[in-house]
Amino acid sequence: MSTAHTPGAQAPVKVSAGKLAVAWALVGLPLGYGVFQTLTRVAALFG
Repeated sequence: MSTAHTPGAQAPVKVSAGKLAVAWALVGLPLGYGVFQTLTRVAALFG
């Protein structure tokens, strides 16, 4: 494996754990609520 520098490569970006948690919450909470609503309505439809 080569360790040569690639001219177009960018350095990795460091993100704080707090910002990462907030970002996941902004996406995960509405997604989880939508999945929950879908499953409860499917259960009512077939149950």
